[in-house]
Amino acid sequence: MNPSIQVRPATPDDVPFLVDCNAAMARETEHKALDRDVLTRGTRAVFEDSRRGLYLVAERDGEPAGCLLVTHEWSDWRNGDWWWFQSVYVTPPHRRHGVFQALYAEVERRARAAGAVGLRLYVERDNTRAQRTYLSLGMQEEPYRMLRHGFTRFD
Repeated sequence: MNPSIQVRPATPDDVPFLVDCNAAMARETEHKALDRDVLTRGTRAVFEDSRRGLYLVAERDGEPAGCLLVTHEWSDWRNGDWWWFQSVYVTPPHRRHGVFQALYAEVERRARAAGAVGLRLYVERDNTRAQRTYLSLGMQEEPYRMLRHGFTRFD
């Protein structure tokens, strides 16, 4: 692990960084411009109700370098929670320096300590670089296709 990278729980003071990262991720991965007001409210909502999830921030040499959101999904089949990586983003100057690896390790540590059944994430079909990273950390491709039926104007 890179000692210059520290991972910590995000605080409400991190909301501007988290919003900037989420907006950048949407632009880079889906070519979408998110409504910043809605995104800011949605980000703040995580801090208002811990059941919504937990943001983690990675700092490299004391500078915010990446973040992610962890949410939970109950599995009746396994009698436990899957921990989902969401809103994963590493800022361009800090990519390929172990930032995501540090975030992943912290999520895995927390998940195991909490008795989670495992880790899951979504990745864009064409984001082969991210897929290689996830596979290198021991993740495996799931045999499922994702379907959705959105109810908001943002879908």
